[in-house]
Amino acid sequence: MLSKKVEKALNKQVNAEFWSAYLYLSMASCLEDKGLSGMANWMRQQFSEEQEHAIKLFNYIIDKGGRVLLEPIAKVDTEWKDALEVFKATLKHEEKVTAMINDLCALAIAEKDYATESFLHWFVDEQVEEEKNAREIIDVLTMIGKDGYGLYRYDKELAVRKTE
Repeated sequence: MLSKKVEKALNKQVNAEFWSAYLYLSMASCLEDKGLSGMANWMRQQFSEEQEHAIKLFNYIIDKGGRVLLEPIAKVDTEWKDALEVFKATLKHEEKVTAMINDLCALAIAEKDYATESFLHWFVDEQVEEEKNAREIIDVLTMIGKDGYGLYRYDKELAVRKTE
């Protein structure tokens, strides 16, 4: 059984994960508009991953006898100057999510909810990967700079990403 504090915090995270999915779909739309369909594909894969994260939390709350309460999805940004700005925003967002997951872990420990702490370890590991991926793309886009051909080639590389 979840404490009310943990249940409320997990519900907040479910809603944050759905908001993240919405943000990544907005980024995909922006990238499509800039002719970067490969990068848009990368964002669509992120959209799917974030939905999976939300459902993983959703199911856990239910498995522990809690109740999931979905909130309206708040407005997300819709415009970014270029691909580099999109991925810098991605990294900033993932760093915020990491902080939220860390806060959840701290709460679980404070509440002596070791099952939830154990469950959250998957998310801790996932956030390391999320931040690393965003940083790597930022590094490549920074190297490419204004080289249109380089951007074209890298866009094609990101087009092959598939979620597992």
